[in-house]
Amino acid sequence: MKSQNLRRRNCWGMVLVMGGIVLALAVLGSSPISTRADDPPGPQVIQRDSVAYGRTYGEWSAAWWQWALSLPVASHPLFDNGDCSTGQSGPVWFLGGKFCQTGTKCDASAAKRSCSLPAGKALFFPVVNTEDSTLEESTLPGGNPNATIVDLRKFAESSIDGTADLRVEIDGVPVPNLKNRFRVQSSAFGFTLPDDNLFKAVEPGTYPQGTYFPAADDGVYVMLAPLPAGPHVLRFHGAFPAFGFTLDIKYNLSVK
Repeated sequence: MKSQNLRRRNCWGMVLVMGGIVLALAVLGSSPISTRADDPPGPQVIQRDSVAYGRTYGEWSAAWWQWALSLPVASHPLFDNGDCSTGQSGPVWFLGGKFCQTGTKCDASAAKRSCSLPAGKALFFPVVNTEDSTLEESTLPGGNPNATIVDLRKFAESSIDGTADLRVEIDGVPVPNLKNRFRVQSSAFGFTLPDDNLFKAVEPGTYPQGTYFPAADDGVYVMLAPLPAGPHVLRFHGAFPAFGFTLDIKYNLSVK
């Protein structure tokens, strides 16, 4: 979300970690599920370089943002105003970090959520991520109204370069080497904002309802294959030391 997102001008959310990914098989009939020797036993992680459910990691990260930006703040699960099922569809569900509205007391360093999801849903979520768009560059103080996609990517990349202490655990089992294995840039994407939108809640400026293009993202995302029925615990952690921002999110998952 920009919940895990960090902005050049105002550190607005630094960690969107929502997840949703796929239950899927990669193209050419090969499995996208990780079989690396250094992966621990337990829930399976889908490889970054796979094509799962018809999309690459970069395309899923763009879809994650489109989902996060499309939801009104009043019912947004990453503001803790809605259930984790809000806006979900298909075989992939998105999870994420915590967004905080400007002027409110909000602590993303120890957020806990409970989430029920149907069996057979994969999960896709960012550990840390950020995006930039021409809408924001033309609105925020100090922005670049003439920003190109290359400029947007450079800003997002510079923010993620400085992240540290990245951790993911599923049922107590860690996923190793996150930044090396799961960092990705999105494809350029467009998004649609409702009137009660995320940008209005976390950034200065005016962000009218409408559809905008382009935007670009950089982040560390993890895709989990569908979990077995029953209770599970997902936890992820990340820090942006330059901004003094730390995120620690715990999801108590119930797969039915």
